Amino acid sequence: MSHHTTDSNKEVTAETSAIWGNHITVPGTPAGFTVRTTFPTNPNGVEVMLERWEAGSEEPPHSHPGDDMTVVIEGRMSIQFFIKGVDGLVPDGDRIFLSAGQTGYIKSGRIHDAKYLEKCKLVYVHDKGFGFVDHS
Repeated sequence: MSHHTTDSNKEVTAETSAIWGNHITVPGTPAGFTVRTTFPTNPNGVEVMLERWEAGSEEPPHSHPGDDMTVVIEGRMSIQFFIKGVDGLVPDGDRIFLSAGQTGYIKSGRIHDAKYLEKCKLVYVHDKGFGFVDHS
């Protein structure tokens, strides 16, 4: 769900997302293996959710306090980014579509919606604790 815009600070990828930070080694595990455990047990952890969405359901424009990553396991969804304009929210770029097997990233604080075009199963990972700020 990363998206090219004129503001490169809005771009987030697997290389730049906070989701992939704060990994540690675990004694007794193979060389080359690191892990990031879950929040709140680990204050630097991630919150992981398995989500199911019915076809036709949608989320209003919103943002999250941390970077997030969505892996589409089944179905098809879309994301529209927004910026705050003088008269309210204004679409920022084209709508992005994700299908089964695809992964999207959204930068913390980035306003977006989500529409579930088909019945979806998602793995959702949020940097530290999950939060939802409604901008509708």
